[in-house]
Amino acid sequence: MPFDLIIIGGGPAGYHAAVLAGRAGLQTLLIEERAVGGVCLNEGCIPSKTWLHSAKIYQEALKGSIYGVQTERLSLDHAKVMARKNKVVKILTAGIKQKLQKYQVTLVEAAGKIAGRAESGFQVEAAGELYTGKRLLIATGSKPVVPPIPGLQAALENGYALTSTEIFNLATIPSSLVVIGGGAIGLEMASYFNAAGSKVTVVELQAQIGGAIDAELAGILQRNLEKQGVAFRLQAQVTAVRAGSVQVSAGEQAEELAAEKVLLSTGRRPSLDGLGLETIGLQPEEGRLRIDEYGRCTPDGVYAAGDVTGRSMLAHTAYREAEICIAHLLGRAETINYQAIPAVIYTDPELASVGETPASAAAKGLNFEVISTSMRYSGRYLAETEGGDGLCKLVISLPDRRLLGVHLLSRYASELIYGAGMMIEQGMTVDAVGKLVFPHPTVSEIIKEAAFQI
Repeated sequence: MPFDLIIIGGGPAGYHAAVLAGRAGLQTLLIEERAVGGVCLNEGCIPSKTWLHSAKIYQEALKGSIYGVQTERLSLDHAKVMARKNKVVKILTAGIKQKLQKYQVTLVEAAGKIAGRAESGFQVEAAGELYTGKRLLIATGSKPVVPPIPGLQAALENGYALTSTEIFNLATIPSSLVVIGGGAIGLEMASYFNAAGSKVTVVELQAQIGGAIDAELAGILQRNLEKQGVAFRLQAQVTAVRAGSVQVSAGEQAEELAAEKVLLSTGRRPSLDGLGLETIGLQPEEGRLRIDEYGRCTPDGVYAAGDVTGRSMLAHTAYREAEICIAHLLGRAETINYQAIPAVIYTDPELASVGETPASAAAKGLNFEVISTSMRYSGRYLAETEGGDGLCKLVISLPDRRLLGVHLLSRYASELIYGAGMMIEQGMTVDAVGKLVFPHPTVSEIIKEAAFQI
């Protein structure tokens, strides 16, 4: 008997879809080549947050005297940070496997390759076996982009340069680290290694860090990281990677940056190589799988979710896309509002955003206004953040005063932004936001404070 559903890829989209399908009574097969949980759990979101939490505790302790707490002989033990990271990953991975077992999902830990389509369904080969499924969900995630920089490929092969996959296995802290790419991953790793004692320099091709985030908040975040010791080279291009150094050019200026290690963090691309898509007539478009609003690909019976779609390479997007695929497979029509998906950079301070920035709203020709409010209007923020320069920014449509975007630079920003996403999802006006009751004192009150200023 064929499976009702075969899922290739056990990251956030894949394992979540498997749990949902199994819970609904579908005979489900999940194929994962490396480790259940995917990049997010094993080499990304979770490992980085354990590292960053240790770094934040350490940095707070260094400032202890400001808050009346006397501290001395402080150090950050990277080996213990690594051990805790491994423990957290192990616990979460075991939890996922328990869920899969609970809902009778068959798990095959091997590489999966599509072998074609038979009368009974899609055929997938894994671990020397041929499996058949009535439907197929592709959730193979993404892999790091490796730009054609002279010397980079050799550096990756000999271990001098690392991607976000290898960096979490680094046993010792390098004396110096050059980070190629100033996006979320690059900034988070720069933040940790700077706190752990590395001399860190971030090289970014664009004029600001953080990608398409609000430009003003990006500038404030950069200023905070520079105060902590991170150096930046903006509008700069890496022209070569050599043993012990990175060559950088900015306009007519050339510079050689010494580096014990190099971190490549220039983005990710859908992982589709060698998957056998051609055997079922599925053609990637611009390197990704195109899906409709219900997660369907062409041909019929094939779905895709997560980074392979190239729409929003975030774990929480992958979860929701998986939910939409399984809902459609079960006869329910659900969709996702990509405008209401939050994004977070987990540095200290954190930067969290959802919806339109002033730049994106202007590019779309929207009629809007922007309200900026200092986080120091929040009593809790002021009590807990000495000298903080955080900001809350609202993007408001005119004349209906709907909330189009919320951007926060603050501690706890990652924990607050989901509420702003809900407000945008529901099409709330600032007047409606102003009538919500927030607990006091909390940092979240800043959103209501900003709404009152309109």
